[in-house]
Amino acid sequence: MAWTPLRDRLSTLPLVLTGPVLRRVEPDAVTVWLVLREPHEVRLSVLATEAGQGIVPQAVVLEGTQTTTALGPYLHLVAVTARPRGEQVLAPDQVYAYDLTFGDRDLITALTPPQETNPLPPAPISYFDHQLPTFSLPPGDLDDLCIVHGSCRKPHGEGRDALVMLDDFIGHHATSGRSRPHQLFLTGDQIYGDDVADPLLWMLTDAGETLLGWQEVLPLLPSDRHPEETLLASQILPGERCAIAERQAGFTAMAHGNEEKAKSHLLSLAEYLAMYLFVWSPVLWPEDLPPFLDIRQASSQRAKRWTKESRLLKDFYRDLGRVRRALANVPTYMICDDHDVTDDWYLNREWCDRVLSKPLGRRVLTNAILGYALCQAWGNTPSQFEAGQPGDRLLDLVRHWSASCGTRPELLQDISQILGLPPTVTADSVTERDRAFHAQTYITDEAVEILRRPPIADHAVLNWHYTVRGPRHEVLVLDTRTWRGYPTDGDGFSPPRLLSPTAFGQQLQDPLAQTPPAIALTLVVLPTNLISLELIDQIQLFALDQGRGFSTDAGDSWNLNAAAFSRLLTELFRQRDRVVILTGDIHYSSAVLLHYWSYENRHSPRACVLAQLTASAYKNAETKTRLVHTKLKALVPEVPQQWAGWHRPPRLVEVQISPEGVRYLKADLPAEGPILRQIHRFRGNETLAWAIAIQDPDSLPDWQYQFEWIPRPPAQDVPWMRWPLTQKPSRLRQWLTWPWRNRWFQEGREVVGLNNISIVTVRWPAEGEKAVCQDVYWQTPWQLDHLVYTRYVVPLTPAPPPPLLKLYDEPVTDEVPALP
Repeated sequence: MAWTPLRDRLSTLPLVLTGPVLRRVEPDAVTVWLVLREPHEVRLSVLATEAGQGIVPQAVVLEGTQTTTALGPYLHLVAVTARPRGEQVLAPDQVYAYDLTFGDRDLITALTPPQETNPLPPAPISYFDHQLPTFSLPPGDLDDLCIVHGSCRKPHGEGRDALVMLDDFIGHHATSGRSRPHQLFLTGDQIYGDDVADPLLWMLTDAGETLLGWQEVLPLLPSDRHPEETLLASQILPGERCAIAERQAGFTAMAHGNEEKAKSHLLSLAEYLAMYLFVWSPVLWPEDLPPFLDIRQASSQRAKRWTKESRLLKDFYRDLGRVRRALANVPTYMICDDHDVTDDWYLNREWCDRVLSKPLGRRVLTNAILGYALCQAWGNTPSQFEAGQPGDRLLDLVRHWSASCGTRPELLQDISQILGLPPTVTADSVTERDRAFHAQTYITDEAVEILRRPPIADHAVLNWHYTVRGPRHEVLVLDTRTWRGYPTDGDGFSPPRLLSPTAFGQQLQDPLAQTPPAIALTLVVLPTNLISLELIDQIQLFALDQGRGFSTDAGDSWNLNAAAFSRLLTELFRQRDRVVILTGDIHYSSAVLLHYWSYENRHSPRACVLAQLTASAYKNAETKTRLVHTKLKALVPEVPQQWAGWHRPPRLVEVQISPEGVRYLKADLPAEGPILRQIHRFRGNETLAWAIAIQDPDSLPDWQYQFEWIPRPPAQDVPWMRWPLTQKPSRLRQWLTWPWRNRWFQEGREVVGLNNISIVTVRWPAEGEKAVCQDVYWQTPWQLDHLVYTRYVVPLTPAPPPPLLKLYDEPVTDEVPALP
């Protein structure tokens, strides 16, 4: 069959286009998000089940209704919340079911295509005969807690979609409220707005404009290439968007020779919304992808790329029904990272200047963040979308904006304000505009600058950060994209603080202070890593020195900004002794143990412990991550590191010992704190050894920390989980690749670098050592239809402090040594 545009398939589609996706779940409120092709009042009913096992639905416990928001004639979004009918609320350790009705249609009918056009039954959305989705709340016993997390899911990424494994896991534990997953955290890059496959962009443009019912006019700066000041997204074909994304929008995904990363960049609101519908549901996908020659003649190289991307997309589509079922059966929480908008989103001040000063850059940011608000944030914090809240006003504005076919710019300005974008700079001349840009785009937040937005007290802006609490645990989800603190000195490429001073108060200090006494475990979702591989750190530092700030994501690193890194540890451990970090972004999974000691009381230092659990990528394995997955990584092992920190510059001395004697040299330090310094006990050789010491007792560290990578243990088989192969490799290919694929070589040292999903559990005895475990599930190269898991165990017992730095009061020179 030939590819069929969506307009010719609309009559064959079911009522529900995407979803249901189970979102925020609390004892007295359950929210479900979905997309329909017709307007409806949607009723959500949450039902108890017999013996709490999910098998037989019983009485309705929670119920609620919500009218869809019309974004187009065939695009109607809703996040409906059910609340208690009486005094009864939901309890832990029970399996609940939920049903949705749309007037006289129940959920099963709404999921079923019209019989006259498609006689096949709908894809299952349930693990039970009653065909209803089910879920469980977090348990009262931390030993039963089960949290799933992961990130980075690119449809045309290499390898199979690891999110599919969640479907098997839920199905295996479906009848047990204690064993099945209680929460799923998607920690960033749920979509890729920049790196889009050419065939996928063609389908998104077609589907988005059909559902929305109008074509968006995109603003441009007049140029020789584009003398007109507007353009339709459909006029810029797949594979040809790199230049306009760079020159007209200011984007950087294509920087330093990476043109293929932005060749099909999303631009319009229709395309961003359609992307969510395509990555979470198979309904809109055609039976046949558009063939290259039906669209445009071009070079054979582009045709080969189109064919390869089509193959990867077909693999992604094949598993989408199972992903859809998984998302319907576990409470799901999300937070944005850069690719949800575009690569390097708000990375540093240079990026903000070049993108926010361009009309197309601002428009695409608005479209992308609006898509995030409607498809991700709404379910995270449905209270922000209740009557009188900024989300409710946003829905009203978007409805009118779409009804006007995008012809009322004043509505778009109000939408941008609620989304937190700085105000548009208006001036009579280019000179005046450039002069006003900085003043209208940034405001000062203590020692840094942040993007300007309406005052928080006005409640006119949506917040992307939030907190979720269970009976015994809490999860703080941080927004490290839109609350960055940009240095006021240096150039625009200087690494920012990923949270500004105001953001630290709102996102960490206040939630931690409001924690109920029963909470025993605090988890924090950071979209980017606190600690990454040493090789990555060195590459980022080198790139910054070379002025290549957009090539290595150096602005996303916590440890490249001493002030932010120190503040984060200080705020976490001021109110907690144990913290678990859930993070992703980096396309590998791993575990790191960090011990921290605060010396506010010199005679009784306070010991704390942190576990960083990284989970990435669902579907975006790369050559470099496949390499560090193997035994080759043992050539550059991660070694434990110890660091010391000071609020103010200390008096440090470097002690050098050689056969000629001992020299004491003044250490080179920044003029202002906080100061971080890696501490090496005496190191060197027989010719020269050296160490760092202090010159007076007042220079003792204010805190110390040390971290080590948890070794990756041998993988364990999962006998109840299988991945049937759609196409078995030839015997010749298997024989030729065996040296790479064999199990011994694939059992690497620290990280899992293949597509994976991570499941977190806790060991929390009343007495004895506590620990957090991360089971990383991945497909074995040595037996492709088998799945295994790697179990990282991170102890959560604070350790005694290490020895303090030695005191040397010998005279020093003003010379600053160059360490060997």
